[in-house]
Amino acid sequence: MKMSEPTLHILIVDDEQNIRKTLAVYLEAEGHTVVSVSNFKDAAMENSLQSFDMAFVDLRLGMDNGLDLIPVLLATSPWIKIVVITAFASIDTAIEAIKRGATDYIPKPFTPAQVKLSVRKVSELRTLEQRINVLQTDLNNTNPEIDFTSESPSMKRTIELARQVAESDSIVLLTGENGTGKSLIARAIHTWSPRLHKPFVEISCPSLSAELLESELFGHVKGAFTGAVRDNPGRIAACEGGTLFLDEIGDLPSSVQPKLLRFIQERKYERLGDNITRKANVRLITATNTDLEQSVKDHRFREDLYYRLNVISIAIPPLRDRQEDIAGLARRMLSFFGRSNHRPMQRFTDEALNVLKHYHWPGNVRELRNTVERASILCTAELVGVEYLPERFLSSEESVRPGDLVSLEKLEEMHIRRVLASTRSLQEAADILGVNQATLWRWRKKYNI
Repeated sequence: MKMSEPTLHILIVDDEQNIRKTLAVYLEAEGHTVVSVSNFKDAAMENSLQSFDMAFVDLRLGMDNGLDLIPVLLATSPWIKIVVITAFASIDTAIEAIKRGATDYIPKPFTPAQVKLSVRKVSELRTLEQRINVLQTDLNNTNPEIDFTSESPSMKRTIELARQVAESDSIVLLTGENGTGKSLIARAIHTWSPRLHKPFVEISCPSLSAELLESELFGHVKGAFTGAVRDNPGRIAACEGGTLFLDEIGDLPSSVQPKLLRFIQERKYERLGDNITRKANVRLITATNTDLEQSVKDHRFREDLYYRLNVISIAIPPLRDRQEDIAGLARRMLSFFGRSNHRPMQRFTDEALNVLKHYHWPGNVRELRNTVERASILCTAELVGVEYLPERFLSSEESVRPGDLVSLEKLEEMHIRRVLASTRSLQEAADILGVNQATLWRWRKKYNI
């Protein structure tokens, strides 16, 4: 199977050994992973322990009816696509299978071409569902800064290392200050990996209490705790075959740490309120803005968990150490927000870019994004000057000041822009500058303000 084509985790349920073996050999040769069982009970058990994309279900399972298995499989795995196979094909049984939730129907004896067509349809459907989930997640969280073009040697090394580790299943620990783009790098690693067609699921560890975080990770059964009114399969099951990203892992509650450690070591876990042990195939990426080694010394983080997480560590440099990237990032973001605000021709003045370049960026790329978005909204003209930057930029020590080696004209322009940015009306600005509005209008025209 080509790397770009998604692989499926498939369950075969048939009481004929030859059928199970033949079908499994063909599907595995196509690159899929297969589990084969012969009866209703084993099928229900395997489906509760693993996350399958697809199931081939025979209608005659000894004394049991395969139609009765369909709702059982769907109750545990609502996303599973079921293809019914039978030697006793009829319109009535086909209709009944579809009514109960089956996706497709093929008669025995079937050909490889029929199986291949069913698998291809399921593969396309699962890929579409996963892409819809990603789009829904990102609908209100678009990222114009996801472009990894960089002139910074330190950032180039970071990106190259991320690309190298993407091909493996090793655990990755991303370190860096808030706003440096750790979640973007995590998603990029997933996109560059063989798991790209599988889900990418993100959990922010500080955003939930210990009990809710454990439930989100591992799932729970109905009645496991107050408010658990229905079963929840958990995020691990939801991203079967894909990537789980745990942001700010340093804030993981101590009660959850041993359970995560066990999952990393054995790929096994239990849902809250349930004693059934399940297994999952999930790649783990974590991120932190804290010193985990110090957290270990302070007994706030398990040492054995830290060493399991720190297989491959990637440090993301702060924006202030990537000065050569600031102008390019700002331009790309302005282009993005300009289109969003119906001002596609916007561009920064050289002066504004110089101020952005020399600012210290305590909030890193996230602060740059917010700054550019604000400027794009406030500026109705084509040129975005320093007057559309927040006040803290205009008072920055690195901006142009009297005594700097610049022309009087540049000082005049800078002063006019600062006064305009700090006043509520053109009349107020003219009064402060000691001119009438006609003169102020000529100055604005001269400096494209």
